[in-house]
Amino acid sequence: MLKRNVGISIVKEIGGIKTIEEASEIFNKKMDAEHLSRIKHIKNTEIILKIANAITMCEPDDVFINTGSEEDRQFIRDLSIKKGEEKKLPMEGHTIHYDLKDEQARIIDRTFYIANEGEDISSLAKKVLRADALEIVREHMTGIMRGKTMMIGFYMRGPVGAPVSNPALEISSSTYVMHSAEILYRNAYADFEKEVDKLGHFFCNIHSEGKNRLEDLPNARVLMDRSHWTTYSFNCTYAGNTLLMKKGNHRFAVDKAVYEGREAELAEHMFITGIKGPGGRVTWGAGAAPSGCGKTTTAMAGSYFVGDDLAQLWIADDGTIRSINPECGIFGIVQDVNWEGDPSLMDRLRNPGSEVIWSNVLIDENNTPQWVGNGEDPPPEKGFNFQGEWKRGMTDANGKEIPMSHPNSRCTISNTALKNYSEKDGEDPKGVETRIITYSGRDSDTMPPVWVARTPERGVVIGACIVSAATATEIGATGIRRQPWANEPFIPGALGDYMDAQFDFFGSNKIAEDKRPIMAGLNYFLTDEARGGTSKKLLGQKRDVKVWMGWLERRAHKEVDVIETPVGLLPKYKDLKKLFKEIINKEYPKELYTKQFSIYIDNIIARFDLQTEAYGKEENIPSKLFETLAAQKGELLELKDKYGAIVTPDQLEGIQNGK
Repeated sequence: MLKRNVGISIVKEIGGIKTIEEASEIFNKKMDAEHLSRIKHIKNTEIILKIANAITMCEPDDVFINTGSEEDRQFIRDLSIKKGEEKKLPMEGHTIHYDLKDEQARIIDRTFYIANEGEDISSLAKKVLRADALEIVREHMTGIMRGKTMMIGFYMRGPVGAPVSNPALEISSSTYVMHSAEILYRNAYADFEKEVDKLGHFFCNIHSEGKNRLEDLPNARVLMDRSHWTTYSFNCTYAGNTLLMKKGNHRFAVDKAVYEGREAELAEHMFITGIKGPGGRVTWGAGAAPSGCGKTTTAMAGSYFVGDDLAQLWIADDGTIRSINPECGIFGIVQDVNWEGDPSLMDRLRNPGSEVIWSNVLIDENNTPQWVGNGEDPPPEKGFNFQGEWKRGMTDANGKEIPMSHPNSRCTISNTALKNYSEKDGEDPKGVETRIITYSGRDSDTMPPVWVARTPERGVVIGACIVSAATATEIGATGIRRQPWANEPFIPGALGDYMDAQFDFFGSNKIAEDKRPIMAGLNYFLTDEARGGTSKKLLGQKRDVKVWMGWLERRAHKEVDVIETPVGLLPKYKDLKKLFKEIINKEYPKELYTKQFSIYIDNIIARFDLQTEAYGKEENIPSKLFETLAAQKGELLELKDKYGAIVTPDQLEGIQNGK
C-alpha cells in the first residue's frame, strides 16, 4: 500500500527552505518586480515552499513565472530560438527540435521510482531507495541551472473543474519543454491555487537539460517520488523524459486512482474518440494501445476526438463512466502518418495556420519536414536529421541503412488546430460519456481484428493480456513484450493492486446496467503469413480502423448480432460487409473475413499460457485473472476436440445456431 508524504521531501531537504519568510527572500533575490508580483498571488504554503526549494537547489540566474499570456508564450518561443533548442522553419509557427542523437526515446534503463523501505514497486519497473535518490539528486541537480533561466508554469492536467483533473507545476530550464507544455497542457495560472485547495494536492516536476552534451547522457536520470508526487529529471532533452507532466505525472495519477480512488476513477494510457452512428448520434470510446501502436490513428478514426494518448475516467453520479483528456494537444509519432490514414493531421502539418514543434524528423534541402511513411513523392535525397547530415543510402557503423527520420519522430500540435477535435466536449469538466473501451497491441499472429468481451471481468483480462512488438518509443526495448493495459511502463505499484482496481472499477455496481460500456480487443497488425499466406503484409489497410470502430459503436447500442466464441463476441460477415461499404466505400470479400476472424486455437492457448505463467510469478494477483484464463482455455480445448485447431467464423456461427 502506498503511503503519501512518507520520508523526506528531497527538494526540500536539499533546498533547506522551511518558512514563507525564507522563501520570500529567495524570490526577492531571483525575480524582478514583474515576476515577484506574479508569485505573490500564490498564498498556498506548500506551493510556495516547493518553488523556493527548487530555486535554491538548482541556482538559476533568474526566474520566469509563466502566466500563459500571449506575451509570455512569445517570450518562451523567442528564447527557445535564441538558445538553439529550436530552429524556425519556413512555414510560420513551425519549428524543429533535435534531441541528443542517443536519446530519441524514453530512457527506461535510467528511469526509477523513488521508494521507501518495504514499499511495493511494479515488478516491471526499477526503483531507487529514498536515501540513495537524495544523493543522486544532490550530486547532479545542485546548481544545474547556473547561467540559465528557470521557467515555472502552473498547469491543469484536465479541464479546470473536472473532479479527476490534477494540478501540476512544471519547473524547467528548457525552453523546448516549456514551449511544449504550452501546447500540450492548460496553463491555469489564474485558477491553479483554487484547484489545489479544492482537490487537496498538486504534482511537481523539476527538470534541467544541464549542459546538453552527449557525454552527460549516461548520467541522465528520471526519478519519480511517489510519496511526494514530485519528479526530478536531468541531463536529458527528449520530451518523454523531460515534459514530466506527461508520463511522469501520468504515473502519479495511476497511483492516485489505485490507492486513493479505488472503484471511483482510473488513469489510463488511452485515446478518447467519438464515433458517429445512425441518425447522427455520437458514441464515445476510450482505447488503450502501447506507444507506437496506432493510438493516434484510432483517435483520428472517429468522427470527433478528445484525446490521443491519455485519459482520466470516473463513475459519475448518474451511473455513467465519464472520460477527460489530461492534455489539450498531441505529441504524436509521425512515422506512417499520411494523407490516406490521417487526413486531418496531415492538413495541419502541410498547410499554414498552426503552431507545430517538429522533433527528430528530416529537414530536407527546402527546409521542409520529411518522415518515413508520409507517402509523398518525390522522396528527399538529402538533408539534416536526428543524427546529423543525411543522404539517401547512407549507413551506420554496423552497415545498417539510416532512415530519413527516426521511428520515434514527433509533432507537437494543439488539439484545437485539428478540425475533428470537439473543443466543446474536450474542455467540458463533466467529461464525455464513455460506452466503448478497447485494448490493442502489435499482434501479428494471434487475435482477430476486433472482438468484444462477454463480461466485464473478461474485458479486464483482455487489457491484462496485451502483448506487443517493441516499438521505438523506449530505448533498449526489443522483441515481443507483455504490455498490461498498454499502461505497463506507467504502473508504479504492484501489478496485483492495479489489476484489482480494474476489476473493482469495471465491475462496480455504481455503473448503471444500461450504461455499462462494452469492452473489446483490437488488432490491426495481423499478417497474411500468420493466416496461411506467404506475405508479411498486413491483412487489411490502415483505414479499416474506421470500420472496426463503427462496428463497436453499433454493438454498444446492441444494433448488430454477434458470433459467440470462447475468446469473445465476433462480428458477422453481413454486418462488416455493409459497414465497409457505408463507412469507407470498400469491398470486403468473404475470404478476407474468414482469414481475419478464424480462431487459431493453438496460438491463443499459447498466449493464455504465457500470461498465466507470467502472472503466476507475481504476488497478490487477483484469482479472477487465473479463473478467467482457465475457463477460456477449457472452452477452446473443447472446441479443438470437435473442430480442429483452426475454426472458421462459419463453423462458429453454425455451432451457435445449433447446426
